[in-house]
Amino acid sequence: MRELARRVGWEVRDEALLVACLAHRSWCAENPGWVSNERLEFLGDAVLGLAVTDHVFRAYPSLPEGELAKVRASLVSSVALAEVAASVGLGDALLLGKGEDATGGRSKQSILADAMEAVIGAVYLDRGRDVADDLVLRLLGDRIEGAAAGPGGEDYKTRLQELCSRRFEQLPEYRVEDHGPDHAKHFDAVVSIGGRRRGRGRGRSKKQAEQAAARVAWESLLGAGTDQEPAEV
Repeated sequence: MRELARRVGWEVRDEALLVACLAHRSWCAENPGWVSNERLEFLGDAVLGLAVTDHVFRAYPSLPEGELAKVRASLVSSVALAEVAASVGLGDALLLGKGEDATGGRSKQSILADAMEAVIGAVYLDRGRDVADDLVLRLLGDRIEGAAAGPGGEDYKTRLQELCSRRFEQLPEYRVEDHGPDHAKHFDAVVSIGGRRRGRGRGRSKKQAEQAAARVAWESLLGAGTDQEPAEV
């Protein structure tokens, strides 16, 4: 359980909340006196929805209400939450009844999704909204960008690579540095073409930082036109 908390960046204050968010009802049925994670799941669902809604509303001012709703729905779905839960090894930390464990409960989509919401609810109670929001954005950051970009996504690294191949017959090179503690790490990226810096970017993951830097470089090169080059960034 403590290893799971470390992986998701949760500096636990109340150990009881860490245990409670991982107690499935099948465990509670076999161990009288335990309370399942269902109440924390209920709370976490609300915390997750608000964190995602607030972020996409502020980060994507050009998206209409209908598109915002689609982005949110794709991120708070059981499929998305189960995938995130699996990526941090949440299933290994679950308290499951013997029967549920024996039938593959640690990898069931519904159990993983519900437990992920319970973890978010527990973090909210233990550390407050800011820490809970940060956890949600770190876990879902790449998915948020992809969902907001719509079908096909805004893959600026691929766009920049194709542009550089046509214009310079060279490929962009990236340098990424990470800063901050494990639970609040951010990444700074610089993209260079032919040894010349063309863009900088920052993100909550290496991928986000590189995409941000690629976007700056791509937009700068397009704005300069085919017969001129932008100044070094």
